[in-house]
Amino acid sequence: MADSRLVYIGTYTGGGSKGIYAARYDSETGALNDLRLAAETQNPTFLALHPRGKHLYAVGEVGNWEGEKTGTLAAFEIGSEGSLRFLNRQVTKGPGTCHVSVDRSGRCVAASNYSGGSVALFPIQSDGSLGGASGFSQHEGSGPHPKRQQRAFAHSSTFDPTNKFVFTCDLGIDKVLSYRVDPGEGTLEPNEPPFARLHPGAGPRHMAFHPDGRFAYVINELDCTLTVFGYDAEFGALTELQTVAALPAGTEVTDKDTCADIHVHPNGRFVYGSNRGHDSIVVYAIDSATGKLAHVMHESTKGQCPRNFALDPDGQFLLAANQNSDSIVSFRLDDDGARLTPAGKVTQVAKPVCIAFGV
Repeated sequence: MADSRLVYIGTYTGGGSKGIYAARYDSETGALNDLRLAAETQNPTFLALHPRGKHLYAVGEVGNWEGEKTGTLAAFEIGSEGSLRFLNRQVTKGPGTCHVSVDRSGRCVAASNYSGGSVALFPIQSDGSLGGASGFSQHEGSGPHPKRQQRAFAHSSTFDPTNKFVFTCDLGIDKVLSYRVDPGEGTLEPNEPPFARLHPGAGPRHMAFHPDGRFAYVINELDCTLTVFGYDAEFGALTELQTVAALPAGTEVTDKDTCADIHVHPNGRFVYGSNRGHDSIVVYAIDSATGKLAHVMHESTKGQCPRNFALDPDGQFLLAANQNSDSIVSFRLDDDGARLTPAGKVTQVAKPVCIAFGV
């Protein structure tokens, strides 16, 4: 029997989009059906669902909110047929909020402020709404890229499998910062070691843990690479193991080429990264013993600027959000995830930038 779970789509508003969209996912074909507006809200460019599936959290990627230089974070209750009921909104204490993640126990969320170069933690109340920021960290520093690394630019925050640490990729300072978190208390404290350093000019953007928790993978936006880390869950420590190219061998990286998103297949055998400019998904096989990567293939996303993509929970399909061509394209994951094959299913939606599967 086909799975018909809900899928939520975050967008840049204006130019045809009004906010968060919902659709029904067909697990047999990879199609998105019954697309409709679920909530009207400004620039909900990243979404995260509560682990119990009853609430959704969306950033407001803006530079100013009601006269304050900050982005926002909104909470919604999920109703019948995927409808979203607005609960409340909190300011994030920094502009350009571009990423949100929910801790594994569902007690707090982390928001990353790109333009602000900061990360903030918010408690989740009993009704699913958000309390005010209970933890905050301002990043400092710069990197060698003359246009993109003049200061800190926090791009994503990812909770580790133990739920004791959260890691923030900062594109501007070439670091993945490590924080100790207490989801119940809502605290965010620098870890020791406080960060893992990437090579100069890398521009770390997004991070994904291997299902067994021994490895982590970071996609670097600026020089179009993927970095493999060994992970010590006791200390929240990352050790670099390998860096590989996200673009095909021999391709010169230009200013038009920027990496975006990264995911690991549920079976732990493959990792995927998106290339904007080249407009492709790269597939790497994971060595189960070492965590290191071996190139498998590149596949065109059949559109422009794949800002974000998502794997369905069963690892059968990959859905790529092509921001600049207003499309979400479905690919079948063949050979246990080794190969992407276009499924012939395309959904038109204005400026899609995030895809989140319902629980």
